[in-house]
Amino acid sequence: NCDDALVSPLPSAALTSSSELFSTHSPSFAKLNRQDGAGGWSPLESNEQQWLQVDLGDRVEVVAVATQGRYGSSDWVTSYALMFSDTGRNWRHYRQDDTIWVFTGNSNADSVVHHKLLHSVKARFLRFIPLKWNVGGQIGLRVEVFGCSYKSDIADFDGRSSLLYRFNQKLMSTFKDVVSLKFKSMQGDGVLFHGEGQRGDYITLELQKGKLSLHLNLGDSNLHFSNSHTSVTLGSLLDDQHWHSVLIERFNKQVNFTVDKHTQHFRTKGDSDHLDIDYELSFGGIPVPGKPGTFQRKNFHGCIENLYYNGVNIIDLAKRR
Repeated sequence: NCDDALVSPLPSAALTSSSELFSTHSPSFAKLNRQDGAGGWSPLESNEQQWLQVDLGDRVEVVAVATQGRYGSSDWVTSYALMFSDTGRNWRHYRQDDTIWVFTGNSNADSVVHHKLLHSVKARFLRFIPLKWNVGGQIGLRVEVFGCSYKSDIADFDGRSSLLYRFNQKLMSTFKDVVSLKFKSMQGDGVLFHGEGQRGDYITLELQKGKLSLHLNLGDSNLHFSNSHTSVTLGSLLDDQHWHSVLIERFNKQVNFTVDKHTQHFRTKGDSDHLDIDYELSFGGIPVPGKPGTFQRKNFHGCIENLYYNGVNIIDLAKRR
C-alpha cells in the first residue's frame, strides 16, 4: 500500500527550482494537474542545468513518479533524470543496472506519464532534471511522487561512542553468521563493528580511506591482525554521506560479502569452521577493556540503520534496554 501521492499535500514552499521564467511560472505551480498560475513550472532558460526540487518534509520511501507538461502550452519535458538526497546538499542519481536512468517524459502538455521505480528510493529531497523537451517549446513541468512514510531504526555515532551487544553466555560459537545494515558516514575511516575471542578469533568491519574492509580470523591466534589474516575490501568513496547497504553471510569458511549489490565470495583462512566471540560485539568502535571512552581504532562517525546480527535487531534491542 505504499502508493500515496506525496507532493499534492505539500505546501507551495516545498517546491523550489534552479530558476523561473516569471513568477507565474514558479515551482509552486508544478503540482500534477494544477492549472493556476501559468499552469506549471518553466525555468528562465531551457537547458540541462535546470532542475525542479521537492522537499518531501521527511525521509520517505518513493516507489513511483509522474509528470505533465505546462497546462495548455507547447512546453513539456520529453526525458529527464532523477536525483535524491537526505540533506538537500549531497545528491545521487537514480540508477538502474549501474547506469544513470533516463525517464521517458511527455509528448504533450496534459497527458500524465507514470513510472514505477524498479528500485524504491529512501530520501527526503528529489530533483527532476530535464534532459530534453519539446522542440517547438521549452521546459514545462508538473510532477507527482508516490510512496509512503519510511520508518527505520537508526543509531547515530559521533566518533566517540559505541553500541555494545552482550551475549547471554560468556562465549558465542557460531558456524553461521548473517550481519546486515545500512550506514552513512561523515568520515573515511572508522570501525562499524567488531568482535573477538580469547583464542584469537575475530571479525571486524571498518571503513579505511572510504573503502569497506572485512577482517576475519577463525581459530588461529597466530594470525591475529597479522598480514596473513583474511581481509577483503569492497567499494570506494563510501564516505559520501549517502546510505550504503552491507550484507555479510558466513557459513563455515565460505563468506559472501556484499556492499551496494556488489558481492565478493571468498573462503577464510584459519584452522576452524566456527567463530568464537567472547562476551560481546561492539558497533561504532572497539572499546579498550577497563577503560571507558577509550578505543583501539578510529571510531565510526555517522549513522547505522536497520542493524541485524543473526536475526537480532541490535538498535531496537538497545532502545528497549
